[in-house]
Amino acid sequence: MHQLKTSPTPEFTGPAGQEHMPFLLTPGPLTTSQGVKRAMLADWGSRDIEFRALVKDIRDGLRSLAGCDASYECVIMQGSGTFAIEAALGSLCPQTSGKTLVVINGAYGDRAAAILKKLGRPVATLVKGDSEAPTADEVAKALDADPAITHVWVIHCETTSGIVNPIQAIARVAKERGKVVMVDAMSSFGALPVPMMDWGIDVMVSSSNKCIEGVPGFSYAICKRSMLEASKGQSHSVVLDLYEQWTGLEKNGQFRFTPPTHALVAFHQALKEHAQQGGVAGRGARYRHNAQVLIDAMRAMGFTTLLKDSEAGPIIQTFLTPRDPNFDFERFYEALRARGFAIYPGKLTKRPSFRIGTIGQVDEATMKGAVAAIRDVLKEMNVTDLSPLPA
Repeated sequence: MHQLKTSPTPEFTGPAGQEHMPFLLTPGPLTTSQGVKRAMLADWGSRDIEFRALVKDIRDGLRSLAGCDASYECVIMQGSGTFAIEAALGSLCPQTSGKTLVVINGAYGDRAAAILKKLGRPVATLVKGDSEAPTADEVAKALDADPAITHVWVIHCETTSGIVNPIQAIARVAKERGKVVMVDAMSSFGALPVPMMDWGIDVMVSSSNKCIEGVPGFSYAICKRSMLEASKGQSHSVVLDLYEQWTGLEKNGQFRFTPPTHALVAFHQALKEHAQQGGVAGRGARYRHNAQVLIDAMRAMGFTTLLKDSEAGPIIQTFLTPRDPNFDFERFYEALRARGFAIYPGKLTKRPSFRIGTIGQVDEATMKGAVAAIRDVLKEMNVTDLSPLPA
């Protein structure tokens, strides 16, 4: 019989990670609870009555979490967050009679614009670099300068830098001009308030492995039912057609194609735990505390944050790369991982950096453990000058 080759389990020299794997200090996938992990130990059939009821419960729960009434629908889409992004853009953005303004201040705004261009959809952009937030006035001026714009796409938390964009104010100026407001809340929904109806948001997308603390496997779009109904036949894709996905779920509670059963069952448990831990307010408070513990300790060590405290959200923190010639990110990363903490490289185009996530099933003790490991690794690398490289 053919024997599968398996990779060796990492051997940590420092504090043990979760299940002898590193704590995932990233914007997702992230560290999950024991309850979420246990939920995946059973196998479910996609046609089972119990499974279909569970999917309906998830859809209703997400819609409620977004502050929406029955005039909105939640459509679950197999795949990562970008699948829901392309599904929403391709199903709901105009093909000819209108234009979508994409507000860009990082890689994920760039990605949305690239998708629209690939689909041949009319697109305009408002570009702010990768570490500066757009203002509502700037968006208003862009809309007034181009009457052809009918839709606005904006990121809530742009994890290129961790900056939180003022989507409430942007939505207000867009709605005053009669525009459709679409929000990528991939990294924020569940920890930061996104009351869609109160803020005038028509469409919001997010995914299973972010602030609700589920595992990767699916993403979702919450949008006005009237928009879904009007989108019939507009999608460029069979698989990413929001209208067809929605009508299939409504018809018999089943997915058109094989659903990620284990990820959905895990997410159902994650939603329960989210509510038990205080909902959006409770989850956001823990993440903010994580972020403050990390930022205070890193600054005390000598690191420089990319963002001011007033700009940075509680999701992921960006630190500028030290100028010390002994600092090498790959060595830094691997040494931290060996000690039980996995971080992320930077995505900035102009300034070398790295990122540390503060979301997931982690707390103050995890943050302090990460900081202790960082001190240890810097000593091992003989890095003493933590002032940042020049811009």
